Amino acid sequence: MKKIILLFAILTITTTSAWAQEVTDTTNISIIERVETWYAENMNYGTITALMAIESSFIPFPSEIVVPPAAYVADIEGSSLNTTDSYPLNVLLVVLFGTIGAIIGAIINYLLAMWLGRPVIYAFADSKIGRLCLLSSEKVKKAEDYFNQHGKVSTFVGRLIPGIRQLISIPAGLCKMHFGWFLFYTFLGAGIWNIVLALLGYITHGQKNLIDQYSHELSIAIIALLGIVVLYFVVKTAVKRASVATKLKYISLSPDHTKAEAMPPINTAIPEI
Repeated sequence: MKKIILLFAILTITTTSAWAQEVTDTTNISIIERVETWYAENMNYGTITALMAIESSFIPFPSEIVVPPAAYVADIEGSSLNTTDSYPLNVLLVVLFGTIGAIIGAIINYLLAMWLGRPVIYAFADSKIGRLCLLSSEKVKKAEDYFNQHGKVSTFVGRLIPGIRQLISIPAGLCKMHFGWFLFYTFLGAGIWNIVLALLGYITHGQKNLIDQYSHELSIAIIALLGIVVLYFVVKTAVKRASVATKLKYISLSPDHTKAEAMPPINTAIPEI
């Protein structure tokens, strides 16, 4: 397994380096457009999984051009994604395979970070190839600081934050976070994000310009909603604890508990006969 992951990383880095040597930054945009065109012609659950795995790894690739168009195409009769008579079920399959791909990419980041260690990861981020992947030690440190401040739940919330989403798996690997919890929180975060993208694709009918316009605002709205939910439970727990503490204080100050009842003296005298 370790050899397979490392081989994947080497092939990915080599491919990225070759692209960078042949094209300029302007042409890099056309590469994304070419991938988008190829994806439109070869859209199926396998390509959704593969592209979302790339998006979730350290390679810069927008998830907005993968899930939203697929959610829209899933409603078109005769398409490769219109596999059932139920449109919601077709979209659910798009979200499911997109989430599986995101988990695969996150595992790659996690294992590479755990095996290579902090010095190698930071050195790679500042290398030429790392820069081509839009990485930097500052971005990795930002993700690591976020993880250290918020703990393991950051692998869930971080999947919803632009600029943190693809990198949050790296500090989890560096800190050797429990793999089961890592998968659980990654599944939740990636699943929610893919549901949002699928809804966005349905609403905008797969139009890329509208998707790009509203995806950032939606991610902020989701984070705000999650913050409200967390704040509600925090306040509820604090009020409950304060109520219990007040009751305990009242009981401790009650006269029935501070003064012992006077007991009658015991007559130990032996009666005369």
